[in-house]
Amino acid sequence: MTLIINKNPSIIPTIEQKFKKSNIPDIHVGDSIQISLLIQEGNKERIQISEGVVISKNNAQLNTTITVRKVLQNVGVEKVYLIHSPRIKHITINRRAKVRKAKLYYLRQRSGKATRLKQKFT
Repeated sequence: MTLIINKNPSIIPTIEQKFKKSNIPDIHVGDSIQISLLIQEGNKERIQISEGVVISKNNAQLNTTITVRKVLQNVGVEKVYLIHSPRIKHITINRRAKVRKAKLYYLRQRSGKATRLKQKFT
């Protein structure tokens, strides 16, 4: 049994282009965003809104991810979202921040007013 592998590099981008979303806003690190997620409970589906600050972004074509952090009941919660996922219905940017780092992991050690970021007006 022989396996034939086609090493044409142009096949993968054409396939990925089908699954890429076009309605995604330009998201940067430091943005406060709201993400509308499609949640399935049993045989019902509902939309749940999650919000927080983008502390990191990993650009990888179709596999682009963002890490969103928020504080719930004095506990920091971080979640990684695949932004081209079919489960994400809508992303809204509430506020942009002026940051000087690509990853805002230092926010993990801060609490209260120390976690505020300077707003960027565009």
